[in-house]
Amino acid sequence: MRKALFLVSCLMAFNCIHSQKKDFDYDFYGFVRGDVYYNSRSNVEVVDGLFYLYPKDVLHDANGKDINGLPSSGFFSLATRVGLNMRGPAIGAAKSSAKVETDFGGTGGIVFMLRLRQAYLKLDWDGGSSLLLGQTWHPLFGEVVPDVVNLSTGAPFQPFNRSPQVAYQLNKGNIRLKANAVYQLIYMSDGPGGKSQSYLKNGVIPEIYIGADYRKEGLTVGAGVNMLSLKPRLQSEMGDKLYRVNERITSFSYDLHAGYTHNKLKLSAKTLLASNLGHTMLLGGYGVSNIAPITGEQEYTPFRHSTSWLNIVYGKRYQGGLLAGYTKNLGTTKELVSGNAYGMGLDVDRITHLSLSMKYNRPHWTLGFEYTFATAWYGDLRPSDGKVINTNDVSNNRIESVFIYHF
Repeated sequence: MRKALFLVSCLMAFNCIHSQKKDFDYDFYGFVRGDVYYNSRSNVEVVDGLFYLYPKDVLHDANGKDINGLPSSGFFSLATRVGLNMRGPAIGAAKSSAKVETDFGGTGGIVFMLRLRQAYLKLDWDGGSSLLLGQTWHPLFGEVVPDVVNLSTGAPFQPFNRSPQVAYQLNKGNIRLKANAVYQLIYMSDGPGGKSQSYLKNGVIPEIYIGADYRKEGLTVGAGVNMLSLKPRLQSEMGDKLYRVNERITSFSYDLHAGYTHNKLKLSAKTLLASNLGHTMLLGGYGVSNIAPITGEQEYTPFRHSTSWLNIVYGKRYQGGLLAGYTKNLGTTKELVSGNAYGMGLDVDRITHLSLSMKYNRPHWTLGFEYTFATAWYGDLRPSDGKVINTNDVSNNRIESVFIYHF
């Protein structure tokens, strides 16, 4: 009797797997990538230097020598990537699909760790609407993105972030409408306790993006607005007393983007008025604008930055490219009343960036070379308006080559 039950169970499991295979389809994709780079000075960077942002300020030693003025180089294959696309059975009137994607960019010292890049399920309806649930690119990253060799993909001028979210899209003719509710996981906002998801989590309200694109015959033009609402602290300490506080900072950012592709030519550009978007690898953050005398409860004001980039790419097999980027600190809307400010690059007045690249593309192969010259202007933060004054400039020359084998 037990043998018969076991045999029936095996047959049921086999039939279940067989029927699932009939309704499911999947394909693997990815690439093996190696990056070799050289920098003429130290830089603000992540992923062991593969994700390059901008040069560090001068740091004098006791003899007046610049500690950050030393060159560096590296060779890594951490950007190697693998992914799985899945297509499943219909759920009601919706087609179902899913994606899981990972690479080795979660690093600490010499420890290489798999990290979650994307993981989501998606439902598509025939009427042109779709719903995505899971982790994917932040809506400010968008579909208009620089085509470059460097892994940073245009940061700190182009937003760079992958986060858990609920994303709804509606396509009507040439118009695409977008609405996203975004949470934080890997890319986090800064605050009194350092980088943390807790500021958004305690604020309850997710980051909200609403945008629209017009698409026709190689042309894309779009705009969007992004709201971020954080609770930096839940308590304050005044003397020997502890108080529960109700603090919040809400900021709005706006983006315009355009892209055009025709034959071998690709033009793309984006500009943002960014407020407190440090979690998207842009310069930004917030500071304290008021402190209650009894409870210590604080009010905050965001730093505003204007950031733009232009990308020109020409060619197919032999492909040349140019990326120009510029970001400028526009200051705060309120006066800063303490030295506490949280974010990235708040002592930077502006950054300029120019890179020239060349790629050789073959089936399954890409060889690339890129030269970048970037300059950052550092100075003193002026409390009255949050702007940076008394600036000095530092520059970095970066040379990078890459090989990629696609599969």
